[in-house]
Amino acid sequence: MKNSSKRLLLFTNKLGYQTRSFEEVAQKNGVEIIYVTDRCHQLQDPWGDHAIAAHFESPQAEAATIIQALRGKQVDGIVALGDRPVVAAAYAARDLGIPYNHPAAVEACRSKLRMREVFRDTGLPTPWFRTLALNPLPEPALLNISYPCVLKPLSLSASQGVIRANNREEFAAAAQRIAALLASPEIRATRENNLDQILVEGYIPGREVAVEALLTDGVLRILAIFDKPDPLEGPYFEESIYVTPSTLPEQQQRAIQKCAEDTARAMGLTHGPVHAEFRVNFGLAGSEAAGNEGVWPLEIAARPIGGLCARALRFVPAAATESNQRDKYSSIGLEELLLRHALNLPDSDCPRERQAAGVMMIPVPASGTLEKVDGQEAARATPGITGLFITARLHDYLASWPEGSSYLGFLFAGANTPDEAVRALRAAYAELRFTLAPRLPVQHPMHHSAG
Repeated sequence: MKNSSKRLLLFTNKLGYQTRSFEEVAQKNGVEIIYVTDRCHQLQDPWGDHAIAAHFESPQAEAATIIQALRGKQVDGIVALGDRPVVAAAYAARDLGIPYNHPAAVEACRSKLRMREVFRDTGLPTPWFRTLALNPLPEPALLNISYPCVLKPLSLSASQGVIRANNREEFAAAAQRIAALLASPEIRATRENNLDQILVEGYIPGREVAVEALLTDGVLRILAIFDKPDPLEGPYFEESIYVTPSTLPEQQQRAIQKCAEDTARAMGLTHGPVHAEFRVNFGLAGSEAAGNEGVWPLEIAARPIGGLCARALRFVPAAATESNQRDKYSSIGLEELLLRHALNLPDSDCPRERQAAGVMMIPVPASGTLEKVDGQEAARATPGITGLFITARLHDYLASWPEGSSYLGFLFAGANTPDEAVRALRAAYAELRFTLAPRLPVQHPMHHSAG
């Protein structure tokens, strides 16, 4: 069924991975997309998509500009991709009268400190935490810090700048390293707030899971619980494999769902996609601090899963066959589900397909300039692999974690069980070989004095 009268306002970074997917599903459904992106205001539509240019670092001020640029066009729904665009989307939705999250709730999700304060004040399980100024660098011996602890910037994403410290020496080194990262030109150019402070909190033992969900008028529906089979114990926390469905016992999955519902409610989120991260330590010492449930909220964001990871999720509309061999081409992706939800179209409530699915965010083994990628054909030919996308460009410099935040690419797998999907991802990754040349130090010309 075509929906030619529907119009979607899509807030996204100009180079976002998911933009093309939304374009394809919009055309399929006869929906018009109006883009709002962070491109330069001075350029005359360089991508030919008639996008509205916006400064996402000034979201409230930009809302009026965006509405004026719409020239009275009717907007039926809003979707935002990424942490920065989602705040501007919230202000625009409020002014347009479109169901969405309140701007204050979305702003709170952008601050790791504010999230910790809300979790604590609403009774959610929360480790001890405090903020520290980076200038001058703090002396941990004077701060009554207990170990292990985790140091992190207040607003960066993808675990960038997040470091575990097990003693005073590691704490001091981590603080210095984060200070250098936050002072870098690349981070300063983002104009994020509070780049002169960090958050320090107690380390939570256990494994991590991610939750993808949709809120409709305050009611949370879980789309998927992702297991993270690789231990994330530090000193850095670069994520790699996500796989769903979760292999945790049903009772533990219900506890995760309840904590996700409580976390979204505590943050004041009411409508739209949600991506959240949790630590689970059922039965481990200290889990009683989580009300004997063992689920600790780490972060929650009012946006869908980032990068190309959304391609690991497929959903089956009611019209699809009910047999166990559902035609994969009758399923829809996360982007189409979000478009349908935002525009109140049919099949926005369809379940995830039954097949296990996994994605590997291909890690950067060491900082350097990408010179060569070998083994792609063998990786793609690995049984169970459904896709390989090398998103890093040759001759670009890539930073490894904790300074980095971009991956080399993405591997996807489908299988009968989550364990089979994980094995396929690991086997395919073993076929890949990345050549990264270290960055040469800058050579300054010597100055000779006359004498």
